[in-house]
Amino acid sequence: MTTALITAQGLTKKYGDKTAVDGISFQIEQGEIFGLLGPNGAGKTTTINMIVSAIKPDSGRVIVRDPRDPDPSRTTSGRDIEPRATLGIAPQALAIYEELTGEENVTFFARMQGLTGDRLRTQVDWALQFTGLTNRRKDRSGAYSGGMKRRLNLACAIVHEPAVVMLDEPTVGVDPQSRNHLLDNIEALRNRGWTILYTTHYMEEAQRLCDRVAIMDNGKILALDRVDALIDAHGGRSMIVAQIDVPPLDASTLRDQLVESGLREAAVDGATIRWETDQPLDDITKLAGLGLDVATVRVDRPNLEAVFLNLTGRSLRD
Repeated sequence: MTTALITAQGLTKKYGDKTAVDGISFQIEQGEIFGLLGPNGAGKTTTINMIVSAIKPDSGRVIVRDPRDPDPSRTTSGRDIEPRATLGIAPQALAIYEELTGEENVTFFARMQGLTGDRLRTQVDWALQFTGLTNRRKDRSGAYSGGMKRRLNLACAIVHEPAVVMLDEPTVGVDPQSRNHLLDNIEALRNRGWTILYTTHYMEEAQRLCDRVAIMDNGKILALDRVDALIDAHGGRSMIVAQIDVPPLDASTLRDQLVESGLREAAVDGATIRWETDQPLDDITKLAGLGLDVATVRVDRPNLEAVFLNLTGRSLRD
């Protein structure tokens, strides 16, 4: 039986005439990576800020449970949430002090979480080692690269080992090597059983990391499910693209052959044949049975980008 560590119920937040978050509800289960996927301005950061009580919702509430609490029936909700021990956050706007060293930053945030003595030193060492910053711990963080600052941001969020860690667009503006390092860090946390709320507008990150994903746009949750279920329900069909080495002189005859083999939706454009299908392996077998000199075959399967496009009518990066 799973336990919901965070429950959002009808969260709404308006700024003047603009509704940033529009009555959304969801639960984050213990041990999962829960993704909020959507473009900039979808309401992801506002949602996180309401969870940690940085801003007060206009309506709705948040219930936070800490599995380490000796009284599991006790909860905190709304603006009365006490996030210090239960929640950790790495905000999109970096929360580090550039005049301090990496070690001083992590130590400061650890002290803010109540860590002292041996426990403080142990956790600071662990957080810096985990994020690959041990060798630069004595350097002023203002001299760090963008990727290193993001990793320091993560170290400060996890140093007290919170019940839920919230990562708001943690790879924005970093180079590919640093991005992969951060994603490896997050996967390592998942393998340790951590519970993570992950916001991103990068489809491939959500697809790689998240157990469940809520698709957000214009302050609303459009769909919420496991990644494979979202793709099955909203991703559309696979596209097969075949390239022929020596196309027949008569395209009409080729189309007739494709139809006779059961590939009625196939379109021929010179040396290229393409069609949508729900059964790519069966259709590739049918194509092979025609005896054509096929150079390459590619199957483009639907993904979360296709899910967002089908739900909203526009690209995730628009």
